[in-house]
Amino acid sequence: MYVPSHKIAPHCAECPIRHKAVCARCDADELEQLDDIKYYRSFEAGQTIIWSGDKMDFVGSVVSGVATLTQTMEDGRTQMVGLLLPSDFVGRPGRDGAPYDVVATTDIVMCCFRKHPFEKMMNETPHIAHRLLEMTLDELDAAREWMLVLGRKTAREKIASLLCIVGRRDASLTPGSANEAMEFDLPLTREAMADYLGLTLETVSRQMSALRKDGVIELRGKRHVIVPDLGRLMDVAGDDSDGGFYG
Repeated sequence: MYVPSHKIAPHCAECPIRHKAVCARCDADELEQLDDIKYYRSFEAGQTIIWSGDKMDFVGSVVSGVATLTQTMEDGRTQMVGLLLPSDFVGRPGRDGAPYDVVATTDIVMCCFRKHPFEKMMNETPHIAHRLLEMTLDELDAAREWMLVLGRKTAREKIASLLCIVGRRDASLTPGSANEAMEFDLPLTREAMADYLGLTLETVSRQMSALRKDGVIELRGKRHVIVPDLGRLMDVAGDDSDGGFYG
């Protein structure tokens, strides 16, 4: 579904992900060039945005909402291999096919660019190429950190790590926001968390309840999470205040 640009942000400068997106360092002229090849699309929760192997005619950024990256094995089993949060980039310039299924976990809005004009502009605009390289390296660091989470951390640490990732990314969309305390809506169901973390549903539910009982988090409803002290949550996750995950 296409979404008129005025429904998202009248101008790029007012975009909620402007300071973190691939266009973060573009000047007014460059933003105008991007505007000529830009369009918005929305997807409902549960809708597949991209199928693995599909030829992609666009690249773009998540403006709002969350999507999952999943890969299907030959025997039909699927594994969630990543999350796409606001400001994350979808697609790879210079690569025709999509390596993963991209599925909207919540209702999602994407700022899309026509692929070939974007590739041409990227080659001519160092700001965009450099920013995309930074984002790609951040994604690589995040993948390496996630290998540590899945391979070496306890169930409690895994849950806390995921809450840290989502909470810190949510806070990063508001420049200068305090990070001692935060609250956010968790975009994943308990079942999806279990799949992503390699745990059982019962373990996820038990550990979430334990974190709440210990005062590390507060829960309102099924998914609204309040973190009174981010430092304490990071301690539970096994991360120091300078390390941890992309954000």
